[in-house]
Amino acid sequence: MNTVVTKFLKWSIFVGLAFGLFGTGVLFGSAINASYFSGSNPTGTTFAVDGKIDSTLLSKVKETLDQKFISWKASTTKPTDKDFEYGMIRGYVEALKDPYTVFMPPVAAKTFTENVKGSFGGVGMNVGMRDGNIVVIAPLKDSPAMKAGILAGDIIAKVNGTSTIGISSDEAVNMIRGEIGKPVTITVLHPNAKETTDITIVREEIKIPTIDTETKDGVFVIHLYNFSAESPQLFQEALNKFLESKVNRLVIDVRGNPGGYLDASVSMASFFLPQGALVVAEKQGQKELEVNHRSAGYSGLPKDIKVVVLVDGGSASASEILAGALKDHGVAKVVGVKTFGKGSVQEMVNFEDGSALKVTIAKWYTPAGVSISLHGITPDVEAVATTTVKDKKGVLVDTQLQKAIEVVKAMK
Repeated sequence: MNTVVTKFLKWSIFVGLAFGLFGTGVLFGSAINASYFSGSNPTGTTFAVDGKIDSTLLSKVKETLDQKFISWKASTTKPTDKDFEYGMIRGYVEALKDPYTVFMPPVAAKTFTENVKGSFGGVGMNVGMRDGNIVVIAPLKDSPAMKAGILAGDIIAKVNGTSTIGISSDEAVNMIRGEIGKPVTITVLHPNAKETTDITIVREEIKIPTIDTETKDGVFVIHLYNFSAESPQLFQEALNKFLESKVNRLVIDVRGNPGGYLDASVSMASFFLPQGALVVAEKQGQKELEVNHRSAGYSGLPKDIKVVVLVDGGSASASEILAGALKDHGVAKVVGVKTFGKGSVQEMVNFEDGSALKVTIAKWYTPAGVSISLHGITPDVEAVATTTVKDKKGVLVDTQLQKAIEVVKAMK
C-alpha cells in the first residue's frame, strides 16, 4: 500500500483560517511503505504480517454486539464494517495518549486538508489539548472570539450543546467551524471560574495578522502574531523601522502566537545570534537522532541593543523556539508567564482510501537542553496579565507589556 507523507511542525489549531500546518516547513510527495509487526503475545492478540489483527477478545466483543446490541435511537444507522475498522484504528492510535497523534477517516482528513489550504467560517482562536481538555490557547487579535469574551486558558466544555469530552482538538475545530454568518455557541469554563459560560459567536472569514509595530515609552515594540512563510521578511522590515527609530530598546511580543514555520523562527533568531549558534535541537524518531538548526548570523543590528521577548500561555511552538534561543544565548530576557509547551513535530501520512494519520516524529529542545514539550519556556521575569488596571482615562492597561517595557529600559 502506498502512502503520501507530509511533514509539518505546527502545534496548534486555528479555529478560523487554517489549522495543523503552521509551525513548520512542509515536505510533499514523499512515499513510505506500510510495515507491520509479526508474532503473538500472551493476551491472545496476534499481529499478522498482512497487517490484520487477530484478537480473541475483539472477536468476543464483536459477537456479543452482533447478538445483543440495540440502539435507543430509532433513526440510528448500523455501522458498516469500514466504520468498525476506522474505530479500531482510532482506538489503537489513541492508546498512545499523544494529543498530536491522530487518525482521521476520509471525511475528517479531507476537512483537515481544506482547512490548511484556505479560509472558511470560524471564530478566530487557537485551541489545543491539555490534561485531556480542549483548551483555548489564545483568541486571535480582533477576532470574533476575542470580541465575544473568549479568554486564553478557557476550557471548551461544549459546542452547540455537544460535549467535547473524549474528542480530539481536530474534532473540536470541525464542530466550531462552519458557514460564514451562522452562529455557534461555545460553552467555556474561564480560568478560576466555578461555573461554565455559554458564548454565542457569529462565524466570520478569519484573516490572521502577522506583525504590528509601535514605539511606546521610548521602546520599540514588535507584535508578532504568527510564523508564516512571509514572517521573516516582515520581521526584517520591522527591524529596519526599529533602527530608523533611533532607540535601542526592543520588545518582541509573541503572546498568543501559536507558532509557525520552523525555518521562520530560525531565520528570525539569526538576526540576533552569531553564525553557527544553535537555535533549536530536534531529536527525531525512536532513536532520537539529533538534528541541530543553527543561526545564519545575519548582520546589521547594533551590539548595544537591549531585547525582551514577551510571552504568555498562548506562546507555542516556533514562538517558544525563538524565545528559548534568545534566552539561552543571553541576548534577551523573557518576560511574562510560562509558555504553552508544544515542542513536537508531526508528520501527515495520507492513505489510499482518503484516511490519514498525523503522527509525532520528533521533539524540540532549546540550546540549553530544555524540553519545550515538558517544560515550555519559563520567563526570567514573571508578569501576569490583568483586566482590572486602568489608566487615568479609564482605558485598560496592558500590564504585561508595561512590565516588559520596564524590564528592557532597566537592562544595562
